Amino acid sequence: MVEQNKIRVEVAYAKPEEQVIIPIDVDPGTTLDEAIRISGILEHFPEIELSQKRTGIFGKIADPDTVLQERDRVEIYRPLIADPKESRRKRAAKKGAQSASGAD
Repeated sequence: MVEQNKIRVEVAYAKPEEQVIIPIDVDPGTTLDEAIRISGILEHFPEIELSQKRTGIFGKIADPDTVLQERDRVEIYRPLIADPKESRRKRAAKKGAQSASGAD
């Protein structure tokens, strides 16, 4: 239940082996950065260096000083291990090679 004069938001972080979404109630006017700190997620994942991580709201990059709205999901992004476009090219090339050789 949301406290009076508070808004409900979520703070999310995912590693390959663990995903966490923390719902919190914050004051209107709370920023993305403040919500991350209030959530306690930095204590749960001490390896998070906010100055080196990108953050967003529902999959769209957002600045740390972005003011949150009711039901926003704050996301902390890890760097990509591989370029998604290059990964797709490699899968397509592999599939094309298998089709050409007759092995499906």
